[in-house]
Amino acid sequence: MLNKLPPPYVDFQVRAQLERLGALQPMTIFLRQEVQRMNKVIKLVLATLTDLRLAIDGTVVMNENLRMALDCIFDARVPGFWERISWESSTLGFWYTELLERNAQFSGWLEKGRPPSFWMTGFFNPQGFLTAMRQEISRQHEGWSLDTVILASKVTRCNVEELNEPPAEGGVYIYGLYIEGAAWERRSSRLIEAKPKILYEAMPVIHVFAVQESSSSKKIAESRMPYSCPIYRKPRRTDLKYVASIDLNCTKTPDHWCKRSVALLCDIK
Repeated sequence: MLNKLPPPYVDFQVRAQLERLGALQPMTIFLRQEVQRMNKVIKLVLATLTDLRLAIDGTVVMNENLRMALDCIFDARVPGFWERISWESSTLGFWYTELLERNAQFSGWLEKGRPPSFWMTGFFNPQGFLTAMRQEISRQHEGWSLDTVILASKVTRCNVEELNEPPAEGGVYIYGLYIEGAAWERRSSRLIEAKPKILYEAMPVIHVFAVQESSSSKKIAESRMPYSCPIYRKPRRTDLKYVASIDLNCTKTPDHWCKRSVALLCDIK
């Protein structure tokens, strides 16, 4: 684990990279906050693993925290004091893989600039990401304010590997979501009944953008009412795990899908 752990971020390097991205831009401010939280996790894991190695060698005393961490690692569980400042996961293996993948998204964004698409599962604060996107779009349109700008979305027919550029219309591409309680038909771009014995199904890339509330209401009135699908971080749905809601096309009434508890999940582990 220690050999694969990425090094902590260096403050002055991060500041310089953020300056190049536009330090006062909403998405850059969001990135800075995410990197700060990621750095705390990396430093804690590094300190724990380093102290564990010294304790096993007899160089330092094995205290209660280290003993608990050793027991958890032996049982493939995430130590409680790691999980409290990071994210939930069913096993230590899943948690550590997610740490590496989250860090890869942040470091790639810092080094190479804004990516064409974003892995929603990899954010500590996905609500903040969507808010930053709304702020960005509202600033691009004269007379728009954040209070009157709401989320809108369009499910593409693409996988993340097929997208090399950000959306030309503005907004962001997001991926890594799963649908529960239904399935998604790519050809007709609509909700369909869930397939037998399949609990979760991966969604294509989704284009999320922002529109003024009045224009969004007009579009909905002109078309069939979509299903307002909630997004949750984890399969266990609570208010704390709720992220946002996006509209999904459907041929049946929204009530039909509501009764099936259809939702999008950032993580199914």
